[in-house]
Amino acid sequence: MAIGPRPDDIPRIRKTIAVYKVSSIITGTFLLLLCLMMVLRYGFGVDIELLGPYGFLALTPKDLIAGLNLSTIILIAHGWLYVLYLACDFLLWRLVRWSFGRFLFIALGGVVPLLSFFLERRVPRQAEAAIAANERVPA
Repeated sequence: MAIGPRPDDIPRIRKTIAVYKVSSIITGTFLLLLCLMMVLRYGFGVDIELLGPYGFLALTPKDLIAGLNLSTIILIAHGWLYVLYLACDFLLWRLVRWSFGRFLFIALGGVVPLLSFFLERRVPRQAEAAIAANERVPA
């Protein structure tokens, strides 16, 4: 059951919204890169190599990589960026006092490709609407 934000939390909610927007775009971008990497790795048997003997950026079988394995870097970076995304999701959920189901739905934004870009626009609007509804209610 959604209760609504406390008046004291409104400045923190607005700061969290700003960080959430940035984290959702970055996480969504890395999720798309991760999907591309998975297609290349499991579909074609190659990883993305950076600064290797085959050039600046090359598709190389995993066993032959001599430079930086960009596929692994994308995998690790997305994991840590998703943690940041979840932290922002948790803070918004806690401060706006939404239902747990909404928290789980927003959390899917870092797992389902393209969903974070949709949620990046929708979630801040819903949070601002909750703030506006809270400001209209007399104390």
